[in-house]
Amino acid sequence: MSKIYYSETHEYAKVDGNIAYIGISDYAQHALGNVVYVDMPETGDDVEAGVDFGAVESVKAASDLIAPVSGAIVQINEHLIDNPRLLNEAPLTNWIIKVEMNDPSGGVAAGKPDGRRCLRRILRQGLIPDMPALRGQ
Repeated sequence: MSKIYYSETHEYAKVDGNIAYIGISDYAQHALGNVVYVDMPETGDDVEAGVDFGAVESVKAASDLIAPVSGAIVQINEHLIDNPRLLNEAPLTNWIIKVEMNDPSGGVAAGKPDGRRCLRRILRQGLIPDMPALRGQ
């Protein structure tokens, strides 16, 4: 059974074992408006928690995507290349990248299902020791 964790920057990690499906929250897609382009890394690239890995562009704005976990990208959602609007239709179903996490036991921040829990609070508690840049200290 997978669990969903949210970051302060409105990305989510839907975690199932050592695999995390990374995407944007429903709140983020509403704030962005109509998504017109998704800049994604390539399969095989590594992502680092707290570091940007791509961007989402809409008719209103562009927003960097910040990885909530560290690991290797094992798949990108190729459906988003031709139809980025899928993020508006069902953001939790239409993940952006699939990541094999380096440390599934401690590499994700916990959050509420509505995506509003502060990642910094979790980091201050030491649940993700490999992300000091996000601690806001």
